[in-house]
Amino acid sequence: MKNLVTTVVFLRRNNEILLAMKKRDHGKGRWNGPGGKVDSHETVEQAMIRECQEEIGVTPIKYERVAESVFYQLYKGEPCKNTGHIYFCTEWTGEPIESDEMIPQWFNIDEIPYSQMWPDTPYCIPQLLAGKKLRGTFRYNDDDSLQTYELTEVEGF
Repeated sequence: MKNLVTTVVFLRRNNEILLAMKKRDHGKGRWNGPGGKVDSHETVEQAMIRECQEEIGVTPIKYERVAESVFYQLYKGEPCKNTGHIYFCTEWTGEPIESDEMIPQWFNIDEIPYSQMWPDTPYCIPQLLAGKKLRGTFRYNDDDSLQTYELTEVEGF
């Protein structure tokens, strides 16, 4: 089984969250936050900043890790264990711009398009927006539908 470590960051301002439509590769056609694989020479935090810069042209300044989840799913046709680190960012430099990878768009938190996101998202994001910190495990079927999940509130990371 392939092992990955990844990051996702969601920018927040007032009552809005920035999502980005994935244009290619794993997750194509889904809204998510910018993020990706942690390279062997970098920390999770460094990867989160780099991915945000590469995918939407923004450099996170003030951010907090709000969740850690393990996802069991197919990645490029192979079984994969993906340990994902999820961040919220409230201060950054630059303005979100489209890249070859993603198209960013602001959404009111009451209008998040959950049906166009990964199936685990509706279980996590509302709790994270309410200020909770979470640890989770999500098992996906081969067709990317959610099979089972467990979520636990934690004090922090």
